[in-house]
Amino acid sequence: MTTLTNPTLLSFEGKLVCSDGLMMAGNWKDKIDKLVEPNRWKPIKIQSKSVRGTISNRDERSDEEHNDHAKFIKDIANPNIQTVDNAALRHGDTLKVSFTLRILGNLAQPYACNEPDYKKELTSKITEYIKDEKLKGLDKLAMRYAINIANGRFLWRNRVCAESVIIIVKFSGEQLDFDAYKIDMDNFDWPEDKVVQAKLKELANVIKEGLADTTGELFSFIEVEAFTKLGNGQTVYPSQEMLMEKSDKGGKSKTLYQLNEGDPDKSIAAMHSQKIGNALRTIDDWHSEADEAGAIAVEPYGSVTNRGEAYRPKSKGAFYTLLDNWILKGKTPAEDEQHYIMAVFIRGGVFSAQKDEKEKKAKK
Repeated sequence: MTTLTNPTLLSFEGKLVCSDGLMMAGNWKDKIDKLVEPNRWKPIKIQSKSVRGTISNRDERSDEEHNDHAKFIKDIANPNIQTVDNAALRHGDTLKVSFTLRILGNLAQPYACNEPDYKKELTSKITEYIKDEKLKGLDKLAMRYAINIANGRFLWRNRVCAESVIIIVKFSGEQLDFDAYKIDMDNFDWPEDKVVQAKLKELANVIKEGLADTTGELFSFIEVEAFTKLGNGQTVYPSQEMLMEKSDKGGKSKTLYQLNEGDPDKSIAAMHSQKIGNALRTIDDWHSEADEAGAIAVEPYGSVTNRGEAYRPKSKGAFYTLLDNWILKGKTPAEDEQHYIMAVFIRGGVFSAQKDEKEKKAKK
């Protein structure tokens, strides 16, 4: 029997390929009209403004430095002047976010793998998962992705406290519309409304068809439009750029993402495709702390950077531990763990082992 070793080159291409989300402003009454005139929706522009704020950060000075009370008062009373980007609804009461999504298949084939025996075993396990009628793995994953589209999770802060949120999904000449507030964000249970159930199932089937392709030639393609009624003049939230040096963008303390930045006539506020993708794959409620932390985005270590947490360290079901047990040791994971492993492959990424790790195992 061949002893399998982890490949030093192993990668999967992402199977949920989404575009940036374009942000436009208009009026709620125009949201679902299939023949909407394009000029009813105006691109949201990023505008810079300088603000005179106050100093509110924690003071880290020593007790000795605080002895000069007059100086302390003078320092904290100084204005905190900042230049920031801002985006708002200046052409109506409703935000429209639109993006496209391609769902790719050929899941059982890694993009790259330099260990033929390992690849053969891995391909076999993934194929078994896809074909398992009892497990219905792709059905369950597709349904979770569909729910995250239909509930507008990808809107992030733009969804919070909106008066109404409608999601429109288009594919193959069909159109489905969802009231996002009728679909729970705290779990992946079926909504009680039978009509909503039927629509979710139809959307999930489209996603599954893309994931289930074994030829590498077919894919599913959907267009998503989200309409969020926030109110005239309300602030909206494009993605924020990560700047290593403030001077890169003229010393701004906050820079928002926009397409066609150099052309004022064509510029438009947008959400990063990565931010939208992160929301779509927020389906991992199989981790050990899900009762308290809820669903998180599928990641090899369950990392949630804005919380400073990793919910899947080695001892609690990290991707690599589960994968090694399955492929190298022949220990079939629990059903939920299999769903998680497949969701990581759908996420895509480089999962190679280090060369020195392989050498150590060879010596043993």
